[in-house]
Amino acid sequence: MDQLEIFKALSNKTRLQILQWLKEPELSFPGQEPYGYDNGICVGQIQAKAGLTQSTVSEYLSIMQRAGLVTVTRVGQWTYYKRNDEAFAALSKLVESEL
Repeated sequence: MDQLEIFKALSNKTRLQILQWLKEPELSFPGQEPYGYDNGICVGQIQAKAGLTQSTVSEYLSIMQRAGLVTVTRVGQWTYYKRNDEAFAALSKLVESEL
């Protein structure tokens, strides 16, 4: 767990918002119901909700992926992102024990 990468990823309002959305994807992305939530949320849905360009959202998601905060699944041409709850549990322990 690279602490610097994690805190860098968390230091942006929009990235925090995306992580909050991914915590409860069924509530945040109801339009994805026909496809299910097992693989995560399609990057296009995240981009539409954030109201940012595709390149900005992709960069934000890449930063969060490098930090281990999200996992990525490719299905055909689609890319899905899911919050990595194990990373958040480890981060919670880190903050509690070391900071």
